[in-house]
Parts: sequence; C-alpha cells; structure tokens
Amino acid sequence: MQLSPPNVLTIAASDPTGGAGIQADIMTIASCGCHALSIITALTVQDTRGIESMRPIEAGWVEAQARALMADMAVSVFKIGLTGSLENIEVIAGILSDYPDIPVVLDPVLASGRGDALADEDMISALIKWLLPFTDILTPNSLEARKLIDQSFKENSGTEWSLAEYAERLIALGCDHVLLTGTHEDTPQVVNDLYSKDGLLCSDRWERLPDSYHGSGCTLASAVAAHLAHGLPISDAVHEAQNYTWQTLKAGFRAGRGQFIPNRFFRSRHGE
Repeated sequence: MQLSPPNVLTIAASDPTGGAGIQADIMTIASCGCHALSIITALTVQDTRGIESMRPIEAGWVEAQARALMADMAVSVFKIGLTGSLENIEVIAGILSDYPDIPVVLDPVLASGRGDALADEDMISALIKWLLPFTDILTPNSLEARKLIDQSFKENSGTEWSLAEYAERLIALGCDHVLLTGTHEDTPQVVNDLYSKDGLLCSDRWERLPDSYHGSGCTLASAVAAHLAHGLPISDAVHEAQNYTWQTLKAGFRAGRGQFIPNRFFRSRHGE
C-alpha cells in the first residue's frame, strides 16, 4: 500500500483569482509534496488589483469543517491565513487548543496588496490574544508586524522601532518564532529574518524582483507549513520555503490587469 503524503490543514479565505487565499495555499502545499486539507473562512469578490467585498463564513460552519476533518485525518501542520471575523478567530483558537502538539504557521493577513483592510482593531486584538500563543511561526511582512505591534502597544503607537525590536515584541506576545519579511522595505535586496526567543536565528537575502505579486505571503507561509510537515527543522523549512517562493515569483505571470501571480508549478513548466 502506498504511503500517503503529510496532511497540511489550511484555514483561509477563498480568492477566486487563484492568486492568494486558500487556492494559493492548496497549490503551494500540493507543489511541495503534501496533501492539502482546506477550511474556508470567508468568500471574497476580488481581482488581481484588490478586494471589493468579503463575506465571512459563519463560525459554526468553520468549526464543523475542522472537526469533521480532524476526526477523520491525521494533520501534520496547521496553516492559518485570513480568518474573516472575530467569531472565526475564537473558534480557530478553540480548535488549536484541542491539538496543542500540531505545529501552527500563522500568516497575519490584515490587508490586501492594494491596502484594503481585511481585519478591524477587534480582530487584530483577538488574533494577538487568542492565536499567537498557539503559533510556532508567525510570517508577517514589515507592514503587518508594525500594525500588530501598534495595536498591542497603543501607548507607543507610531514609535518607529527596528525590525528586530518588532520581532522581539511579537515573540513576547506569545509566538515561538517570527519570520519577518522585508519585501516592503527600501533595501537593494529583500531581507527576510527568522527570530526566536533567543534572537536572530538566520537572515536570508534574495534578489528583489521588479514586479508586484498577488499571493506571495500566502505562498511563503504555506511552503513553510509543507516543509515542516516533511519533518524539516524550522530554520531549514524556512530557508527551503523562501527559495521555493522566490522561484514562484521569478516565474510569475500576469493573468489579469493587476499584480502578477506566483507560478507555484514552475517546476512542471520548466520540465524539472
């Protein structure tokens, strides 16, 4: 009997463009050699330029989807993206609390690439309070890291700390590791730093590509989850996931009138 690949459970919103969201997660997880289980938290109306509207899935349905899967299948890693609502965050936290030994990769999706807000202050506070304590690795870009910290330390809102200080404060809020990505920083190369409670673990530099991409964060977080599911240590999983993500961006394509879409199956396209 053939052994099944590791199961990675992604909890995220639907993106009908296939560029980001749960569609991106599924493609990435599959391309990285795992089986993708998926729970939809919200439906969206969007294109490659931005999100026009979002309808959260009722929290009871989110929980029912998860409970049915967890009763039937062994899950190696949880990957969490856009949650959709405060109620969804609460039920997701309840699920994670029942499976404390399963690693959690959390991509804190707070806005679209165009800047459309996808989480209000209450949702951000709930994400920090209820999800960060279960998170093995948080994967914010620098804008998301600043927003999370500004929400948590309102008396210091607007204070410009170094990225290392933002990571240190995020870890103090409960997560074990932070992969802080530097796509939005004004640097010649993209610098991505992995932090733990002991400080900086590793720093990777990548060629800054000329285009803007829809779903790069979803791709990175899902690739980290998949490599963890294969048993790699966190530092190795993070490096392999970054390499995979950079390759998908380099091979990206413009399917619509907005951002480019990462090509998660670049290996197949090039016959690798």
